[in-house]
Amino acid sequence: MFTREGGITINFADRYAEVRRKVREAALKSGRDPRLIKIIGVTKTVDVERIKEAFLSGLKDFGENRLQEAEGKIAALPNSVNWHFIGRLQTNKARKVARLFRLIHSLDRFKLASFLAREGQERGKSVPVLVQVNIGKEKTKAGLDPEEVKDFIEDVSTLPGLKICGLMGIAPFLAQPEEVRPYFRSLKLLFDQIKIPGVEMKYLSMGMSNDFEVAVEEGANLLRIGTALFGERRLEG
Repeated sequence: MFTREGGITINFADRYAEVRRKVREAALKSGRDPRLIKIIGVTKTVDVERIKEAFLSGLKDFGENRLQEAEGKIAALPNSVNWHFIGRLQTNKARKVARLFRLIHSLDRFKLASFLAREGQERGKSVPVLVQVNIGKEKTKAGLDPEEVKDFIEDVSTLPGLKICGLMGIAPFLAQPEEVRPYFRSLKLLFDQIKIPGVEMKYLSMGMSNDFEVAVEEGANLLRIGTALFGERRLEG
């Protein structure tokens, strides 16, 4: 199956194989097991047919950052797909997101934690989440400052119905991937330092199309990759 981009026929399977090759090389370079690193295909603006193509090529995890766009895609794909919510989450959409997505990557405030925990209690099943960290302390990005993370997790980990599973961070966009290494390294250090009863730090979500190899070398086990898999994003509007 094929997709078209700029008049050029592109085989998704080839793109996926290339990303997997790079992940494997980066993992082995840093002494890690490549099988423990999961690729999440970011499908913002990607149509259902292309997502199905990706699924048939072997990709099982997909990430969306808008509930409205995601609902139709989720309905059209098999139940075996793992959907990740990776965008800023409004409290009025928390209930539905908790029901549709396998993992929420963007917990960044206590009020949202309370809404998600309430949904988990009502369902009798804790909602799995990652705490988003603003590793570059950028005003344009959501997330907690690194210095706030431990206290925040201690507070929200006591909420019945919520399950903290790790951290998510977005590095500043810099010209050279190597320039983001200190940001990823600092997030991994923070990840390793969190030792809180009842909290299993299982996932470290960091790295995107422009910097995922560095993220793997620094300890990421969830990669959010869009452009490298699906090509340049279609403009919205």
